[in-house]
This record gives sequence, structure tokens and C-alpha cells, in this order.
Amino acid sequence: MPSLRLQRVRELLKREIGEAIRREFEVSEAGLITVNDVDVMGDLHSAVVYISILGNADQQKRGMNLLTHHRKRIQGLVGRAVVLKYTPTLKFKIDDSVVRGNRVLQIIDELDKTTAPSNESSQ
Repeated sequence: MPSLRLQRVRELLKREIGEAIRREFEVSEAGLITVNDVDVMGDLHSAVVYISILGNADQQKRGMNLLTHHRKRIQGLVGRAVVLKYTPTLKFKIDDSVVRGNRVLQIIDELDKTTAPSNESSQ
């Protein structure tokens, strides 16, 4: 279990990175980019930012390219907003947990639809 300080730093970074992305990128250009989680290493020198991008495939690809291209600018904005001894080096990764969760819910709905008629006929 991460320390309380590390949890607070994670949440602070998550909020500030999300705010920097919101200010820097247009939704029409890069899709809607959301920061789902930030995994900070214990020494605070690096962090993995898990993001999801809502939009078509072209917007998702463009959004990821923009994030990797403007990584240092985002780090600089976060470094000015968050006072830490070290500003972590950011690495962006696509988080597909939301997509997987939606797929599971869709499968459950399909199963409910197929079992509902058989339950009604047995009563």
C-alpha cells in the first residue's frame, strides 16, 4: 500500500495533468482526453499517466501523438503548478479499462436479454 504522501502526490498530479491537457488541447483536434490514474514511482522521478481518449480512431491517434510530442511542455506546466523537489518525468499510456468495463456490461446485458424470455415462459 502506497504511503499517504504518495497517494496525495498521485491525486495532485492527476488533477494538474488533467487541467494542463484541458488547457493545451482542443477536443475537436485530439478528442476528449481524460486522466484516469497516475502511477508515481517511490522516488518521484517518474510517473506513468493512464489516459483515455474519447473520439474516433483518428482523434485517438492524433491525441496520443500530441501528448507524446508535448510531454515536456505538460511537465513544465505541472512543475509550475505543483511544488515538489523533483517534477516527475511523464510517460503516457492508453488505459483501456473503461472500454473493457463497457464491454463486460454489454455482455451482461446480452445475457440478461437471452435469459429473460425463458424465465417468463416457465412461470
